[in-house]
This record gives sequence, C-alpha cells and structure tokens, in this order.
Amino acid sequence: MATVLMCRRLPRLSRVAAFSTTAKRKAEHGSSKSEKEKQDKPGAAKTGTESGATIQLLKPRDYRVLYNPAAYAKGRAGSQQHVDRDSSQALGGTSTDPGTTQAPQTFPTASSQALSPVRNALPKPKSSRLLERTVLATLYKENAEEENQERHNSKEDPRTFQKGRPEYRSLTCDSAEPAETLPAEEGDSILQSVARCEGSPGILTDYFLKLSRLPAERRAALLSDPRFSALCHRAVTAIRLFSTPDLIHILKACVPLAVPASHPLLHACEAEFCRRAWDMDLEQLLLVADCWRCLERSVPSYLGILFSFANLHWRDLTLPQFVQLLYIIGEGRRSPADLVQKVESTILKHLDAFTLEELGAICLGLFKSLSGISDHVMRRIADRVSLQMEDMSTYALVNVLKMLRYTRMDHLPLMRELGKVIPARIPATNIQGIMHITLTYSSLHFFDEDVLAAVATSLPSKVSYCRSKDAAKFLWSFGCLDYEPPNEEEFYSSLIKQLHTKLHEFSKFPEHLLTALLGLAFVKRFPEELIDFALREEFVQKTRGSKYELNKDLFTLGKSVEIECPSYRGSCLPPQLCQEFTEMASSFAEREIYVRPEILEATSLLESMLGGPEYVKNHMILPHTRSSDLEVRLATDGRPIPFNFKDPVAAKKLKGMEVSLTDDLMSQLIQGRAHNHSPTEVGNEGRIPGQERGDAAGTPCLGGALPAGAKSQVEPKPGHWQPREVRLALQVSNRNHFCYGSRRLLGLHCLKRRQLQLLGYMVVEIPYWEWFPLLKRTRSEKLSYLHYKVFCPALLTRA
Repeated sequence: MATVLMCRRLPRLSRVAAFSTTAKRKAEHGSSKSEKEKQDKPGAAKTGTESGATIQLLKPRDYRVLYNPAAYAKGRAGSQQHVDRDSSQALGGTSTDPGTTQAPQTFPTASSQALSPVRNALPKPKSSRLLERTVLATLYKENAEEENQERHNSKEDPRTFQKGRPEYRSLTCDSAEPAETLPAEEGDSILQSVARCEGSPGILTDYFLKLSRLPAERRAALLSDPRFSALCHRAVTAIRLFSTPDLIHILKACVPLAVPASHPLLHACEAEFCRRAWDMDLEQLLLVADCWRCLERSVPSYLGILFSFANLHWRDLTLPQFVQLLYIIGEGRRSPADLVQKVESTILKHLDAFTLEELGAICLGLFKSLSGISDHVMRRIADRVSLQMEDMSTYALVNVLKMLRYTRMDHLPLMRELGKVIPARIPATNIQGIMHITLTYSSLHFFDEDVLAAVATSLPSKVSYCRSKDAAKFLWSFGCLDYEPPNEEEFYSSLIKQLHTKLHEFSKFPEHLLTALLGLAFVKRFPEELIDFALREEFVQKTRGSKYELNKDLFTLGKSVEIECPSYRGSCLPPQLCQEFTEMASSFAEREIYVRPEILEATSLLESMLGGPEYVKNHMILPHTRSSDLEVRLATDGRPIPFNFKDPVAAKKLKGMEVSLTDDLMSQLIQGRAHNHSPTEVGNEGRIPGQERGDAAGTPCLGGALPAGAKSQVEPKPGHWQPREVRLALQVSNRNHFCYGSRRLLGLHCLKRRQLQLLGYMVVEIPYWEWFPLLKRTRSEKLSYLHYKVFCPALLTRA
C-alpha cells in the first residue's frame, strides 16, 4: 500500500502590536466583556469547537476599547459607507455567483524581512507510521465533510411558500418527478411516430406531455435525439395554431424535459406568449412566468407585459396571486416603479392573513428586486414577525432580515427576539443563511454576543462551504462590531485559509477581498500575503474598474498597513494614488463632516478658550478613517502651543456661518428621528477609551485658557513635533460611531483611535451622550466641559 503525503501550507499572518495602555487595564479588561457579564451569560464562553490546524498570532501590545452600552436613541443604524456591499449593492440586491474557471494564483515566497511568521499548531509526526495515520485520519475527515456538504451548503428552495395553499397549484409549474411515469419503450414509440403524424396541434401537445412523464434517465437522452429535435421543429412551425392552454402545456412539459434556455422552441414560445398576453388572464400569465423561471430563461419583455397587466387589474389580485407576483418580480430582478405604492397597500391589507412563509417570500422578492419599501410597512412586518418568530422557518426569517437590513430598520423587539431564537438554530443553518444573519447584525450595528459566539462556534466546521463573498462578510461583520469570539484563533485562521483557497475568485470580485481584509484590520489582523496581493498594481487596477466604489476601502487598508505594520515589505499603494484618495476624502469632509453643528460649536469654543484659531485645528489627522479630529497641542506645563498658522479649513470655509440649534435639530442629534428609547433601555454598561480618567466637569485642572489673541512664548514651525509637547486628538463622536443602543465603538473607530495612539496622539473623547445635551446649555457650561477635557490632569501625567 502506497503512502500518500499531504502537505498544506498555512498563510502567514501578523497580529499587530497596538499601542499599549496600562498593565492594569490589560488585567482588568482583557476580554470583550467583564467577568460580571460572563457570569450573566455563562454559555458565551463555551466554544464547542473541534480541534484542528490553527494559526498562532504574536501577542499584541494591549489596546482594548472599553465600552459601557447604555442606549442611544433611535436612528438608522449603520453608516452608508458600506451600504449593502453585502446585499449585492455593497456591505446586495442580486446575488452573483463568485465561481470562476480561472486558475488559482500562487503567492511568492515571503522574504526574510516579512512580518513575523506564524506557527503551525499541528504537531509534527515522529515516525512514518504516525505520519501515515495522520494522513489517513485527514482523508477520513475530508470524506466525512463531503458527506455533510449537502446539509451545510445546500440552498433553500425559494418556492417553499407555494406549498402552503392549494391555490398555488394553478399558478405554478411543478418541477417534481411526475406521479406516474411512462415506460421507456413508449417514448421510443412516440418518437418513431413523429415522422408519420400530420402534426396537428393536439397530437403534438399530447406527445410533449407523454415524453415529460418518461423516467429521468430517458428524458436526459431526448435532447440529443434527432427525432425529438424534429418534434420541436414541428411545434415551432405550428406555434400559432396551438390554443393558449395547449401552448401552456407544452411550456410546462419543457420543464421536466430540461429543455435548454436557448432552445429555438422556447424562443418561439416566448414570442407567441408576448403576442397573446393581453388576451390571457392573470392566472395564465403568472403560470407562464413561473415556467420561465423554472426553465431559467430571462424574459424581460414578457415580464414587462405581465407587470403592466397586473397594474391594470390590481384590484382583482387574490392573495396567492399577489405573493406569486412578488416572487416573480424578485426572481426577475426588476422593480416596476409604478407598482410600489400598490404593493405597500396590499401588504398592509393582507398582513394578518399571510402565512409566515409568505411573509418571507414577500421580503425576498422585494430584496432581490431592490424595491423600496416605507419604514411604516417594514415596521409592521417586523412587528408580526417578532411575535411569531419561533413558528417561522429559518429560511423565511433570514429573508425578513435581508429586507430589514436593506431598509436600515432598527426594530428592537425583533432583534431581541432574534437573539433568543436564532443561536440554537445556527448549527442546523446552511452557510449562506448564517452569513445573512451575521451581516444583519453588523449592518444594523447591533451587538449580540450570544448570536456572534454561536456563529463563531459553528463556522469552522462549515468554512469549506463558504464562497469568497461569505468569508468576506463574516470577517467584515465581526470586525465591524469589534468582536473577537472565545475561539478567535480557530475562527480567524479557518476563514483566512478559506480566503487563500478562493484567491482566484478575487480577480473577478475584488470587493470581497477588500471587505475581508478591512474586517481583519479592524481587529488588528494583517495577513501579509493577502495584503501584498491586494495592494499589487494589477489588483488595484481591477478595483478601479469595479462597479463598486472601492477607493475608500483600498485607502483605509493601505494606510492602516503603513501605520500598524512597520516591518511589512510587500506591495504598497503608490504615493500619487494616496494623494488622490486624500484629496477625495478632504473634499468630502469639507462638504459633510466639518459643517456638522456639534463640531462647529466645539471648534468655535476651543478657539475662544485657547486663545485663537492657531491653537486648534479641525481636520482629519487620518484621512483614511474619514472622520474629523480637533487637534490641540499642549506643553507639559499645560500651556497651549500655537501650531495652526494657516487658517483652518473649517474657519476659512465657514467663517460667519451660524447654526441655529432648534429643538427639532437637538431632538434629532440626541434622540434620532422617530424613537425615544431610554438611555438604559438596551443592555450593557461600559466606557469608551479615556473615560477611566473621569468626566465630571468642574474638577480642578492644570493649565488654563489664554486670553483671546494672546500668544504662547513658543511658536513652533508648522508640522514639526516639538520636544515634550502633548498632542491631543479630540473626538466629537456621534451615534453612528457606536453599536446600536450602546457605547461600544465600531471597528473602524477602534482602528482610528488605535492608530492615533500609535502615532503619538492622546485621544480625548467628547462623546455624543455628553456633548449633544450640552449644546442647549449656557456657553459657560460648555466652556467648563471643554476646559476639563483639554486640561485634565491625567492627560499631562500620562504624557
């Protein structure tokens, strides 16, 4: 018996050392939750994972964002930066198949100057016999995984809802095996008689129906039979002689016969049905549309006629016809604009009568067709689902979550109920369903450790069934929520290995690789070889030709590697490209960020307090993070240092601009648009970085404000870091920087604070829950608050 030696190469990964805070913080806050929270949720610490190859990472210098989730008020959870790259529109609408026949691309051998190598956790065999046993065990495990592939990787049937009512039988084409099959000999008899028959429409229809009832293996051979081709030719020639019911029977027969979508018979049938459509009834039109779907033939002209017909006869639609129409709309990836209002009113009309599977089908149809839906209608759907979630199939529930994500709907009762129901279902859910569940949490910025831990525990055993898109969304979701699960090494190493396996797909889908690498960067993981691949000139060119806006992602990744991976020697973004991206980010900031009232007010007050515009600068210290900083510099004795000798962008662009802080504006800033959740309504208490030093205004502080117009004795040259100076980066945050209903920073903003500290800045938080209420208070109260933030004794002591 020959011995087979199998060798698997593990990717190299750098776990970046972040700026260290204090050893005490590391000891007290080394995990994502406190000990008290672990006691409250003991199940979260169980990994339940199988042993396997893992990637060991270098221990980073500790940086942990502490959080204290209270509740921020209602708002559209999620930033638009990655709006549905996930739902095929961003973080997508239509699912694209990432498969490609391109040969896998290999990585070059890493240089000796590359990032620190990882260790293979698999023990090396000490004898050939042990090696043989190891290889055989690996083969056995792979065979077992192949047997489970259908369960983990199967796609759910989007037509399941049609089994809930008998009325669907007249609207749909049943592609299942015929109840009574004919013997194969009868098929030969039919084909032999084709040449002798006169070809009357009734006889031809009967032939097609009988042939569709042959055994599956005999039907598969028909397409290559010249006699069957002759029968199809006869039907095409006589196409206008068939009655409409007979023509529908022929089209239905083509489904079990597996006639190719490009077959001339189907082309003739499509043209004829388009010609007759206005003389057919809605039931027939929907049945024909369902046949086209089963045959996987794109028929935009026919669908356009169907939608126009339905629009004229909308009042006659029955409930099953309406649901079937939305299914057809979704599968056709078309959203008729003139039907939107009618669709919403019909959903509300029948909301209580829909089965739960029908609700899932409706949401899937709206999601696939990128149909807009009002907040009111989506909230009504979510209200019902949250009350009956346990009775709903996981597939239908996932479809509702897709639409919830697409409409950016923050429905707290549904998300809370989901957190109770879904963790137990995760192990039995296929990989695409788990991905959409996870993506819903990250897109809505909703943090639920029980759900994420269940996903992380279940994923490694199913990871080989991930498409490149799935792996990317998992990494993005966990990174976006800044969550590292109990089995983080196994979780991340399995997904990174899957990225290597799917490397050949990224030339066609570059957005997925960037999504994955950003998710990893948020949690301080930088796989060197994948980054080198993503920053190569040829890959960068592919990103620029993508239908998605990938410049921001590419810029964030490139600059993050530059700051956090000083030993990296792979490909980098060219300086001219970085300059181009910086200018784009600055232009956006001038229009959208610097003009926000909370930032304008803080800038103006700091200028008055410190002695003029040269003591504070409103800009982006890190343009690749796309959020503003108020930079202030202090000497070690607490005196402000002037450094902004050119007019700041904000001052130059916005000089004389006044912002009226109306009650309506303040309500939107503090509470969001529609809901007034209590500040403690949504669990978890904690603090963001820097709050451990205390927040109470009025505490004695070092230093003080200079009179307006006064100058410090030291006037350093712009851009030079002076000895013994303290650079402060004040963060005027808003609700969208945090997880929903909490004070837990999102991954991008954790990354920003980490990198500011690596560059020597001291991050000073001006959180929205403190600053926004102060905007309506007196000027002296606001100045007192900012004075404490800038001149806090702990800052200078730590400096």
